[in-house]
Order: sequence, then C-alpha cells, then structure tokens
Amino acid sequence: MKPSVKHEGVIMTKEIRLNGFAMNCAGHLSPGMWTHPRDRSASYNDIDYWTDIARILERGKFDALFLADVLGVYDVFRGTVDAALTHGAQVPVNDPAIVVPAMAQVTEHLGFTITATLSFEPPYPFARRMSTLDHVTRGRIGWNIVTGYLDSAAKGSGLDKQTAHDRRYDIAHEYMDVVYKLWEGSWADDAVLRDRAYNIFARPDRVRKVRHAGEYYRVDAIHLSEPSPQRTPTLFQAGTSQKGMDFAAKHAEGVFVGGPSTHVIAPRVAELRKRARAFGRNAADLLIFMGINVVVDRTEVAARAKLEEYKRYTNTEGALALLSGWTGIDFSQYDWDEPLRYIKNDAMQSVVEGFTVADPNKVWTLRELATSAGLGAAWPLLVGAPDQVADGLQRWVAETDVDGFNLAYIVSPESFADFVDLVVPELQRRGVYKREYTEGTLREKLYGPGRRRLAPDHPGAQFRYVASPT
Repeated sequence: MKPSVKHEGVIMTKEIRLNGFAMNCAGHLSPGMWTHPRDRSASYNDIDYWTDIARILERGKFDALFLADVLGVYDVFRGTVDAALTHGAQVPVNDPAIVVPAMAQVTEHLGFTITATLSFEPPYPFARRMSTLDHVTRGRIGWNIVTGYLDSAAKGSGLDKQTAHDRRYDIAHEYMDVVYKLWEGSWADDAVLRDRAYNIFARPDRVRKVRHAGEYYRVDAIHLSEPSPQRTPTLFQAGTSQKGMDFAAKHAEGVFVGGPSTHVIAPRVAELRKRARAFGRNAADLLIFMGINVVVDRTEVAARAKLEEYKRYTNTEGALALLSGWTGIDFSQYDWDEPLRYIKNDAMQSVVEGFTVADPNKVWTLRELATSAGLGAAWPLLVGAPDQVADGLQRWVAETDVDGFNLAYIVSPESFADFVDLVVPELQRRGVYKREYTEGTLREKLYGPGRRRLAPDHPGAQFRYVASPT
C-alpha cells in the first residue's frame, strides 16, 4: 500500500477500484425499493435495463459489473418462502450470464463478473460456458466462485439438504483443479490454425484430453472451447469463513468482503493477505473489494433528504427474509431488541460472525440489523455531498487496506448514475481514481498490460499446456 499523504485535509490512498453490484432480479439488496417511482429494477427482464446500467458504469470507468446470484429461495424466515415472494426478495431471479453478451455489445471496457455456484453443476459444461463468455466479451469475463448456502438450492437439485459447509470447500478445491485443467491444459496456444488453403481448422496433435479421477469428479475429455483471451476467467471469491479465506487466498484474484465496521473488515483483509503469502502468492495480487452503499447529492442537505425519501420505501419483512437466508437463522424467533447471538451452521458463516463475534465493540439487535439491511445488506452507508463521500471511501481504504468497493444500488440505476456523475469526478480530482481504462482484458485492466493469463505463482498456472519432448 502506498504511504498516505494529506491533500486538502483528506487522506490520500492508493488508486481505488470500483465494481457495480447488482443481481438479475428486482430489488437485490434493498427489498421494497423496487416500488420507488424512480427505480427500474422491476424491469430486470428487459435487456434495455441492463444495457443502460452497463453504459452508466462504463462512463464512470468502473472495472466491472459484479452480478450476484443465488440458486434456491429464501425460505428460512418463518420456515416459508412467502415473505421472499411477497416482497421480491431475490425471487424471481434470472441467470446472470444471459444478460452479459448484450451489455458487452454496448461497451468496450467494462468487465462482467458473474456469480456461479459450483456445487450443482459439473465442471465440464461449466468450463465451456465461461470460455464462451470470455470469447464473446473479448476477455472481459470474471467468475465469482461460490459453493451455495441454501438448503432450498440443494433440494431443487435432487438432494435432501446442502453439503456441510467445510466439505463444500473441499469439493470446491477439486472442482478448481478440473476447470484449470480444461481451461489451461487441454489446448496449446497454437492449436487453432484456421488454415483455409489446407482445410485445417485445429491440429489434433496440439489438443489433449483432460484425464481427472478424483474423490468427487471424473473427467476424460478435451475442453470443448478453443483458448479464450484469458483462458481462465478472472477469479473472484466472496467467502471469509476460515475455510473460505483459505480458498480465496489460494484461488482468488479478487475477494469480495462485507461487514459493518473497520473492526470487522481490517482483520479479514490482513488475514487474507497473510494466507495468500502462505500459498506462495504475491499478496498484492489479491485485490479486495468491500460492499458499500452510497446516497449522494450536490449538498449534504439534499443527500439527507434523498435518504429520508428512500426510507419510506424500505420493507422490513423482505430484509429479514434475506438476512435469515444468508445466516441460516430464522429471525422471526427473535424479539426486536434482543442481541444477536453467534450460531454456527452451514449457511454464510462470515455474515453471522460479522454481526456477532467479529466486533467486540458492537452488539447488534434485530431492530438495528433489519433497519440497516432495508437499505442494502447492512453494509456501511455513506451519505453526503461528493467530497464527503470521497472522504469516506478514502478513509475505508486507509483504515482497512481494501483495494476498492462493490457499490450496491438502493434505487436502480439512480444510485449508479449519481455516483458516476458526482463522486467519480471528485475521486479523479484527488488523483485516486483512473481517468482512462487500460486496454485489454479484465485481468489486464486490474493488473496492467501483459497480464492476460493467470500469474505464474497462481495455482492454476501449473496446469498450462506444455509440449511433450519430441
């Protein structure tokens, strides 16, 4: 991290990275806000909604649109899906991958990181889907690797319940070995000739079968796609449980962290970098993004008024449906002012820890959590004029060592447009945000020219095609 210096009373930080954060559903993290008259998220089925968001984010030089996803439904609250269905709490929800090609068509630089759950799809067809997306986006695709956390997803996939939390990560490590072999090791760089004169499209001697026989997966096949611009998509991961941090430190290039305070975020960032070094990786290559919500206007008074307006459309029951699903805890059994307790289960352990044991200086009640979550996942909320929001972002970077932010929306696409029009110019004026994109793939935009492929110290690099001695 660059040394911090003062500029007009504000702490200067390393260059800030930004992703937009959304989901192919109505509301996403702010249940009830889809009813706001300026919110368009209920039109998530309309491709124009997505292309408009993509254009806004590219105008703001965002690195990527980070698309969340979930298989299954939020049926932990009161033991039923009724609250989630009634308030549109991430159901109905569409496949995030399908909207990417249209957004790529109307942009030149914006990356697209899609969330895909590896627990319910074999690696062979999944590897082809990601290679296809990398081709059609010209190398701008990323994968947010998740293992799932809902029993409803497991039941929808033919299981009685989801696999235990720690075992899911054991399976995920083997899954990664398989997709690395397919992406990196099946085709040589010069396998495809497209030679019209000799009628040779690809050289069979430069394409190999992947043969894998492990504890959880068996594959005996060539990768179906020719090498894409990045081969392996840019890899993200969002788990910060103990098993999740080990997985991220080994495999991820970008890590998405969430939490309500610096007391929660800073130790997780430090631990992630420490574990990356233990895996023999350059800790600076682990780009860490924290979730954040922003309400900004030209003045603090106007921003505060906008926040009060937004609050009139929040939906507490929808927020509790989401929170119960994420944590595996039925919050309908809590009194409003009862302190939250740590309960270990097979849901998202890092979320439970973040609001119970991770910050000894804060005791959360259900009332506080539900109120905060009504405006975006109970993440930090910055409210104010552009200079105040910029100050807040820089302080988070300086105090936690995160590299950037996943900016969620409260009202879509208004939250994104406000940020691009008001905060981005202020960050650029301070010299902590790019004015132009780096050319190339998503990985090159994050790491610089020449970094199309996984870094040599990344575990996936060991699976690269190496020609046999002749």
